[in-house]
Amino acid sequence: MKFLFDLLPVILFFVAFKLADIYVATAVAMVATIAQIAWVGLKYKKVEATQWASLVLILVFGGMTIAFQDKTFIQLKPTILYALFALGLWVSATFFKKNLIQLAMGSQIKIEDDLQEYVWKTLNLAWVVFFIVMGLLNVYVAYQFSEDTWVNFKLFGSMGLMLVFIIAQGVWLNRFIVQEE
Repeated sequence: MKFLFDLLPVILFFVAFKLADIYVATAVAMVATIAQIAWVGLKYKKVEATQWASLVLILVFGGMTIAFQDKTFIQLKPTILYALFALGLWVSATFFKKNLIQLAMGSQIKIEDDLQEYVWKTLNLAWVVFFIVMGLLNVYVAYQFSEDTWVNFKLFGSMGLMLVFIIAQGVWLNRFIVQEE
């Protein structure tokens, strides 16, 4: 359910685009993201850093899209967000010796002791590479295909690739999980 809630601004963007245009869709996504963050803040009293980053980016790039009537800004927003995620994971692991993937998933998954460092480093690197590839793919689709194709890719392509990546990650990770008796 949380997954669908997190997708709500993208889904509303998609619907608004199909009913109107990219500028109306951008405004709808901006309002939906503000409402989403407000609801999360009120309900849980804590908004994740990734949600704040997404809010700032949609407000900045969405605002520029509407102000300058130039779709380029909103089309670059996912790439910037993916780049920030990749950079955050890499910088945290490399310079601060904190594996954010391990911090997020480590309490839910028990990995064989002698393989923990390898598994978490590999998984972190896989997410860094995934986010870089997604950012580059977003730019490619935005500049090589129609606006309509890009909007479809933003919802269905991105989410489909994310789902495939998560399933592949689960299959790979399953080899290292300690099965409780």
